[in-house]
Amino acid sequence: MINAFYLARALKTFRPHHQFLCRGYSTHIATGNTACEDHEPSFLKSVEMYFDKAAGISGVSQKTLSHMKAPDCMLKVTFPIEIKDKVEIITGFRVHHSRHMLPVKGGIRFATDVDEQEVTALAALMTYKCAIVDVPFGGAKGGISIDPKNYTDAEVERITRRYTVELCQKSFIGPGTDVPAPDVGTGAREMAWIMDTYRQFHPNEVDSIGCVTGKPIPLGGVRGRNESTGLGVYYGIREFVSYPEVQKHTGLSGDIKDLRIIIQGFGKVGYWAAKFFEQNGAKIIGIGEKECGVYNPNGLNIDKLFNYRRSRGSFLGMPNVDIIEDPLEVFTKIIILSSLLF
Repeated sequence: MINAFYLARALKTFRPHHQFLCRGYSTHIATGNTACEDHEPSFLKSVEMYFDKAAGISGVSQKTLSHMKAPDCMLKVTFPIEIKDKVEIITGFRVHHSRHMLPVKGGIRFATDVDEQEVTALAALMTYKCAIVDVPFGGAKGGISIDPKNYTDAEVERITRRYTVELCQKSFIGPGTDVPAPDVGTGAREMAWIMDTYRQFHPNEVDSIGCVTGKPIPLGGVRGRNESTGLGVYYGIREFVSYPEVQKHTGLSGDIKDLRIIIQGFGKVGYWAAKFFEQNGAKIIGIGEKECGVYNPNGLNIDKLFNYRRSRGSFLGMPNVDIIEDPLEVFTKIIILSSLLF
């Protein structure tokens, strides 16, 4: 844990050359572990590059660093599921990057671009994030290569429970071993299915409910879980703009009420981040989603936008806003990327 902590501190203090504002971004959509451009590193490679740069100033021995960089173990499973009179082979992953502290912790995502390298990179980041804030967990990540929107609720439940059976049989889940959580494409519902399946395999464990976090509140979940990531985005930016060094380079005053913000992605993270900034006086002037973006230089009403898109499935037709193709083309000093499109 000590070595991981010092490396995490090095990762925390390392700053790339574009340390404050970078207006450049790729116009291509990255999927899985694929780089946006041919000359750019893959997701896993970029994580390893930053690890190597931080390792150079960590003071940790090379032998220890080599062990810390490599994942401890990886599980890949395939299993058949009957879907509409056809048998479909589902592929799932779970990676334990570092078990220097137990249990390991990391979400389970359902997305078509889930692969071994993406899950490995995300598991490594979980190790470093936990060490940075001195949380006593190792890093892990998991996922299933599906688009849940292409399946019925009953089919998603069968896939989730079958994946959990594989985790149980391989000892890749348990309150003292590996505690998953929601991620992209999953939520409290999936965590409830995972917990229920685990408890069927371990009926005598008094702490079996602790095999997963992010459960529904009536089943032992924690209030505030849904908005926690968006709140973390708000806290992070609030602290970032409070530094005189940042204010000098950006011209920002440090007052939340002076911020004009554009958000790419209006899912759980994007919505709650927008909500907290709006509540504290900032103006959300643009929000982008897959089909289009909305823009209002005087500020958007977040709840009206959310309710409209939830009922219509799109921002199109929303009154009192400008419908634009890409809000990132509008200049502002705070851009929040909360979408997997970039």
